[in-house]
Amino acid sequence: MSTEFDIRFAIDPAGAAGMGTGELRENFLIDDLFATGAVRWTYTHYDRMAVGGAVPEGGELVLETIKPTGTANFLDRRELIAVNIGAAGTISVDGTAHVVGSQDMLYVGMGAKDVRFSGAGAKFYLLSAPAHTSHPTKLLQQSSAKRLDLGARETANERSIFQYVNADSVKTCQLVVGLTKFAPGSLWNTMPAHVHDRRMEAYLYFDMKPDAFVVHLMGEPDESRHLIVRNEQAIISPPWSIHCGAGTGSYTFIWAMAGDNVDYTDVEKVEMTDLR
Repeated sequence: MSTEFDIRFAIDPAGAAGMGTGELRENFLIDDLFATGAVRWTYTHYDRMAVGGAVPEGGELVLETIKPTGTANFLDRRELIAVNIGAAGTISVDGTAHVVGSQDMLYVGMGAKDVRFSGAGAKFYLLSAPAHTSHPTKLLQQSSAKRLDLGARETANERSIFQYVNADSVKTCQLVVGLTKFAPGSLWNTMPAHVHDRRMEAYLYFDMKPDAFVVHLMGEPDESRHLIVRNEQAIISPPWSIHCGAGTGSYTFIWAMAGDNVDYTDVEKVEMTDLR
């Protein structure tokens, strides 16, 4: 059994604008989320969001506490959403087993003591944020997520957004998580771009071929930067940053937010003519 973590400190816009490729990757890219037989965390100072991966590979992994949480148990003052991007697996919460299918999610509320991951071929993407109250554990399936079809073929951003956390699905304290899939021939995500000063965001890009990648755009609207992101790598997106991109081929991504406001529409849109 193995639990590992690293820490990412908050970077301001002026600091990011002066960074080279290596520094940008070191501060905003998570390229080692998934390791067989391990739980790996990246604890961020953006709204104290923690981004992780758990790959049980036929064994069992326990959700152990890490030093940055400062608590006896990981979820003493936190909530968790685990997204399965592999084969069907099981998450046990205080003795109750939940079967989590591919691209389904499990919400686990504050106060859960014993959380265990299992399943050959299962691969769990983990997202956690501070919580102020305890909400019940609940399975969130893609088939019952709120679906929005956006974009157009002409602008190469025809896509379906699945809002797993919505008013009809589950109550959370901070976490808002969803998944985006593209129509054939569409590659641009979240374009036109926006920012939301009241919450940070994390992106996981997956379902890509080994030689494929996404050009992820970040930075202030008039001071953009880019990162090359490959399969099953994640991006930390500060509240002040745009977050959009285009792939060299088809891909899927999971987006997760934490912060002051869980309202999806609380964004500041960026005009296409204002991007630099």
